[in-house]
Amino acid sequence: MVIYSIKDMESLSGVKAHTLRIWEKRYNIIKPKRTSTNIRYYTDDDLRNLLNVCYLYKNGHKISKIAKMSSEEIKSQVEQYSDISLNFNDEHDALMMFIYQFDSYNFNKVLDNHICQNGLMETMSQVIYPLLDKLSLAWLAGSFQAAHESFVTQIIKSKIQNSIEQLDEECHFKPTFLIYLPKGEKQELSLLYLHYLLKKNSCRVINLGVEVDLDDVILAMKSCAPEFVFTIINQAMYNISFQEYVNQLCSVNKKTRLIVTGYQVVSQNIAWPEQSLILKNLSDTINFIEELQA
Repeated sequence: MVIYSIKDMESLSGVKAHTLRIWEKRYNIIKPKRTSTNIRYYTDDDLRNLLNVCYLYKNGHKISKIAKMSSEEIKSQVEQYSDISLNFNDEHDALMMFIYQFDSYNFNKVLDNHICQNGLMETMSQVIYPLLDKLSLAWLAGSFQAAHESFVTQIIKSKIQNSIEQLDEECHFKPTFLIYLPKGEKQELSLLYLHYLLKKNSCRVINLGVEVDLDDVILAMKSCAPEFVFTIINQAMYNISFQEYVNQLCSVNKKTRLIVTGYQVVSQNIAWPEQSLILKNLSDTINFIEELQA
């Protein structure tokens, strides 16, 4: 059984520990368990319930009203927002059913057909990203488990990797990009898709992978002197401030441009060095990469 501290709950839900304690005492929203040494902890069910509560709260429901709902009523409200359905009204519903049944054959078949007819970029925007949003809400509602997420993630990763391998290796004098995810970042799908977008536009890509130490990034920058370093930062940093992290990257080589996207870009108020570039969303990222062709 996975257990979580209140700091874990804060990090995963985005709600401050102080607020969580108020919700606990005033509204009885979550009920922590206690270890034999009286240390509070939370379970997967507690986390799922809290995320459901947060989802409704962020969509305009008052916390006092949510507190009066049963767990089933809260789940029902989340399902209404997600419009989860297991019939075959559309492609997404069919894929959701295949995920639920761990049916890799039919899931692959639908995805392969879409990629073949429309290409990976359109498949990502029209099928995969909406599907992942729907799956996330289904998990919140208790309809799907972590195994379902792992199942679909591995298949999508293989599709992106196959698409990368099919692209031409020639760079056509385009710049070199060093890409990676820092410590605490595990969303490999985002990194792989970035790799695909860059390579599709004939850029040379050096992919360091996920959860890379800052020292290793700096070592790679000194070794290969890329024109661009591109990273995605969604999680808060604990061992170093975001400002110091950016400053250290930009101090390695003044000719290397740092590109950063992710939630922390819009949530942090920092002084960005002159050679840095901020991309607020996927659309900005795609536009930037496509402009490299000019």
